[in-house]
Amino acid sequence: MNAKIDLVIFDCDGVVIDSEILSAQVLIDMLAYLTVNIDRGYVQQHFLGCNFKTVSQKIQNAFNVILPNSFEDDYREALLNEFGSALSTTDGINEVLNNLAVPKCIATSSSPARTAKALDIVNLSNCFSNTIFTSSEVKRGKPAPDLFLHAAKQMGVKPEHCLVIEDSEAGVCAAINANMQVLHYSGGQHMQTAINYVHKAYPNIAHLTHWQQFFTAYPALKSKNI
Repeated sequence: MNAKIDLVIFDCDGVVIDSEILSAQVLIDMLAYLTVNIDRGYVQQHFLGCNFKTVSQKIQNAFNVILPNSFEDDYREALLNEFGSALSTTDGINEVLNNLAVPKCIATSSSPARTAKALDIVNLSNCFSNTIFTSSEVKRGKPAPDLFLHAAKQMGVKPEHCLVIEDSEAGVCAAINANMQVLHYSGGQHMQTAINYVHKAYPNIAHLTHWQQFFTAYPALKSKNI
């Protein structure tokens, strides 16, 4: 940490909500019907942190297949159904959110509707009331810095005083490009048995495997009113 932190910017999927393992499986199952066969490791390496437009283009480039026009809507519907029965927060995140001494927000590549629904399912809607920013609000998604810079501007905090918490390589790259402090979180279920491509790409970035370690690493961010 090189500067005072006045804002914590959380990625949503895989950081606040333990959704990436669910998202990956739904995508894998749907692509299999198109004879595109991938596994969770492939999803983590190539798609993690990317918006659907980017994922779609990567699939087209890698497998020479154009997804049906209805694919995105069908995917989102299937995923929300899965969220309704299986979605949870990442282990320990509620204690961090409830005890932060500085403002917080979410900056995510997911759609506004999906993000709102997911946070509602895990009872975190009020925790991020009016502080949710999505890639639909900027020209370029991660790994471009646009979304994080937009979030910081809307929250009234200079980039160098922001801490971004990300699980994906695209997200970490975006935070670095935004000149923000970065923490790589790898406590989601999708990271437990997979190769950690983020740590391989950015071995010098601060790394957290469980939220229990957060206030030990960042004691100044813990509220004194507890």
